[in-house]
Amino acid sequence: MQAILYIAHGSRVKAGVEQAVAFLQRVQQEIELPIQEICFLELAEPTIAEGIECCIQRGATAIAIMPILLLAAQHAKHDIPLEIEQAKIQYPTVRFTYGKPLGVHELLIDTLQARILDTHYTTDQANVLLIGRGSSDPAVKLDLAKIATRLRDKYAYVAVDTCFLYGTGPTFEEWLQQKQDNDNRVFIVPYLLFTGILRQSITKRLVGYEEKNIILCESLGYDDNVKKALVERIHELLQL
Repeated sequence: MQAILYIAHGSRVKAGVEQAVAFLQRVQQEIELPIQEICFLELAEPTIAEGIECCIQRGATAIAIMPILLLAAQHAKHDIPLEIEQAKIQYPTVRFTYGKPLGVHELLIDTLQARILDTHYTTDQANVLLIGRGSSDPAVKLDLAKIATRLRDKYAYVAVDTCFLYGTGPTFEEWLQQKQDNDNRVFIVPYLLFTGILRQSITKRLVGYEEKNIILCESLGYDDNVKKALVERIHELLQL
């Protein structure tokens, strides 16, 4: 029997875990499979191993592993595959398949624009800054740059820059230093499904820049476009 296991990132903030679960429960309604379970990479339970075990206890003979991640970095390329390999050893008769992160997707470009428009400020002659969580994987930097270019071209922004809170730069602090010489309005959009503590960190770093025409938007979040993009990835994984 086919099962699907959704792997969300997890958060120290209870609201972050609750939002991920609520979002994935909406997604589950779009997928016609009898066995669907939710687990977390870290900072929340159930763990990936526990999620796999739960699927098997419910009768799964095949498990599709779906990462709920925006970009393919360490978690997607190493951490989850390691868990899958360990599960294959423990459950040799179960077939495991593995899906792709959301990646560069046109629907997510539209959601970024929606987050900007939610501020009700004019976007004429404006710049945008996308803030990623960060990674040591250069592919993350390249993918976020592709997303930035698409947002700029599709919605006619003067420029769309990228930076990261951690890992390989450019860093948010470096961008703030450059902003001192630029008076254009800038919309900052955290390229994150849930911000929580990270949003607090961004807000703190903006202290002293109140007069710099910087507008902090809500994060990408879990809207219908994100749901549609994820359902598309699930269909690719299940070959529906």
